[in-house]
Amino acid sequence: MDKKLEGLSSSDVAARVARGQVNVDASVKTRSIKQIVVSNVCTLFNAINLILACFVFITGSYKNMLFMIVIVCNTAIGIIQEVRSKRTTDRLSIIASSKVDVMRDGARQEISVDEVVLGDIIVLGRGDQVPSDSVVVHGTCDVNESLLTGESKLVRKEAGSELMSGSFVNAGTVYAQVTHVGADNYAAKISAEAKEHKAVNSEIMNSLNGIIRFVSIIIFPLGAILFAREYFTGAYIELNDAILSSVAALVGMIPEGLILLTSTVLAVAVVRLSRSKVLVQQLYCIETLARVDTLCLDKTGTITTGKMEVDRVVTLGDCDEGEANGAFYSIADADEDPNETAQAIIDYYQDVIPQPGAVRHSRRRTKPSDRSVKKYGIERVIPFSSDKKWSGAVFEGGASYVMGAAQFVLGKDYATVKNRVEELAQNARVMVLARVDGFDDEGRIAGRPQPLALIAIKDQIRSTAAQTIQYFIEQGVDLKVISGDDPRTVSGIAQIVGIPHADAYVDATTLLSDAALENAATCYQVFGRVTPEQKKKLVLALQKEGHTVAMTGDGVNDVLALKASDCSVAMAAGSDAARNVAQLVLVNNDFASMPKVVAEGRRAINNLQRSASLFLVKTVLSMVLAVCFIILPWQYPFQPIQMTLISAFTIGLPSFVLALEPNKDRIKGKFLVNVIVRSLPGSITAILAVLGLNIVSYTTLGLDYAQVSTMCVLVTAWVGLLLIVRLSFPFTPIRAALIVVVIGGVILGSTVFPSLFGIEPFTQSMVVAFAVAAAIAVPVFNLLYQAFGSWHAKRQEELV
Repeated sequence: MDKKLEGLSSSDVAARVARGQVNVDASVKTRSIKQIVVSNVCTLFNAINLILACFVFITGSYKNMLFMIVIVCNTAIGIIQEVRSKRTTDRLSIIASSKVDVMRDGARQEISVDEVVLGDIIVLGRGDQVPSDSVVVHGTCDVNESLLTGESKLVRKEAGSELMSGSFVNAGTVYAQVTHVGADNYAAKISAEAKEHKAVNSEIMNSLNGIIRFVSIIIFPLGAILFAREYFTGAYIELNDAILSSVAALVGMIPEGLILLTSTVLAVAVVRLSRSKVLVQQLYCIETLARVDTLCLDKTGTITTGKMEVDRVVTLGDCDEGEANGAFYSIADADEDPNETAQAIIDYYQDVIPQPGAVRHSRRRTKPSDRSVKKYGIERVIPFSSDKKWSGAVFEGGASYVMGAAQFVLGKDYATVKNRVEELAQNARVMVLARVDGFDDEGRIAGRPQPLALIAIKDQIRSTAAQTIQYFIEQGVDLKVISGDDPRTVSGIAQIVGIPHADAYVDATTLLSDAALENAATCYQVFGRVTPEQKKKLVLALQKEGHTVAMTGDGVNDVLALKASDCSVAMAAGSDAARNVAQLVLVNNDFASMPKVVAEGRRAINNLQRSASLFLVKTVLSMVLAVCFIILPWQYPFQPIQMTLISAFTIGLPSFVLALEPNKDRIKGKFLVNVIVRSLPGSITAILAVLGLNIVSYTTLGLDYAQVSTMCVLVTAWVGLLLIVRLSFPFTPIRAALIVVVIGGVILGSTVFPSLFGIEPFTQSMVVAFAVAAAIAVPVFNLLYQAFGSWHAKRQEELV
């Protein structure tokens, strides 16, 4: 045995292990479960509510602490979602194989991948995945690097060639020396970047966090001033009363249920999408995809299935169709270890030749008839090699044929078929069939090849690709195809599926600077020969221009771009790396599922915008009233438990019902602006009604605090009902039933559980005052709703 193939000695291995030169997983680790729990529990939002709950606890009025149920649910959902994401990310492993053969002490032995050391001689055969970056020292093989580079063609490797970790050996056997281990491997470097924590890009989440930050700044100073005014001025002797009224004001400012509603609505969307074979790995990506204006598509696995198929067979001159078909099929099937091109030819013809005991499948019109296909016996086979770019065979009877790249087969006679080859090569790989006199002892062609036919082999395009592409075009989404393949091939496929301006393509190997790449990002629709790093830079360049970018892919070469995009989508049949780093995984590997995701995102966002306005009514109402009652001489008219009654029936229940209804309208405007505009009419009307009741009750009717508080609670619920009615247009059976339940719930809480919610029996004066306030609230609310609605619609038209 060659000395260099004997491998390392046991002492060499031990020395390398001692130096840490072992192929262990040294990639970036995700946060621990403890860190996740701490980060979700120890938040400013939770701290504010906990402090308020402690104040209520001091008073002994435990029923007023019910608002903490929502806080606990919020925290639990956050922890569960992040732990689930952590476990998914921790499974990220580009290297899938667990065992590998190595040469040590002159003998071949099987070891675990994580036991490979620097300098090991590994033995790789067909189907093996390369566990570490290596250099071939003996033998030849064809390697599939498509998951790493995006290039679908097999790459020939021989002595001195580099093997990248994560690639697969398609044919042949080689001995290779390991050059990198652990974190230094190509695959490990991609894994490390893929595992790095990335902040969620969600307008809804950012809006909610902005509201919470704003409330956090003003809540305690405002609460302290309100408490001091009510207690230390001597107007109210009881400390507990002052605490409860102050806490009620502060609790009302926090839209705690809105966060729970958002998580719940998106969780429901996850369940719905799972029924359509779509796995959602990050809740807020549903919203992001619905807002996407630029979609970057990877060709292989997204537009195409990743398989090759014969497109057509074209005979030349007076060649008989039967001779051409039989020769193509026989040569391809003669190879004991066919590559993907030969396999595509075999599959093409096997569909039309009945196999013993096989069920006959229907076939396309372009396939030859049974009479035109005959498999010839083989006397001699000249196997394919990457050097000569062709394979050949001598059939029984002495006829000899070659099949391969036309330029290499025909040589100087290539000009006779050049135009036809280039025409077919617009979107396919083309090979020529030629009759020859025979082959010499070394397998070289004897005589002058006579071209008989051409066979075009193309990427298998998904049957639903064109329809899905058309959907995104209609939605105004800009489409870009980014691939590691030849840009001409990618452009041809993009044109077939209907991508606009697909003839505008560029070879990424010509983009030698970041500036050139950024310029190309806006000028071209199709990018070929793109490296993984360039894919990422293209996504970043589009984001720099203000676009919301989604990226689809299935290979390791797509991981960096998937991680950088606003919304990442992977095929389940792709690499583990792409599948685990993606926010959405198409379990059925069907790009046609994308419109369902967009539709689900629109339903969630549009309905959330509508429902969120109910929550902000309470927030704005509480803030303004807190300021007003610092100035006014009366006690703040609500207690925490009363805000719970209002939240449950006029906010919580209707918001959940409205948020789960169908809604496929296009998303318009900013989330926060849309929500505030819808909430202001109700907020202003409720503020005016509460202030009016306090002024009249205390100055004219002589009512006490409990009576005033009762009217304020019910008039606020009434205004909430007015907003629900407007948001429910046009009415449906579900919306009509919702209004009935809302009214019934408030009445039930007020009559059956009056002591729980602090509701006092109505006197004649209270009935009159409440009726007047409720009657005046109707035209005021409608006038404000129309005014704000008209202003908002006009503003959106100006923005468009």
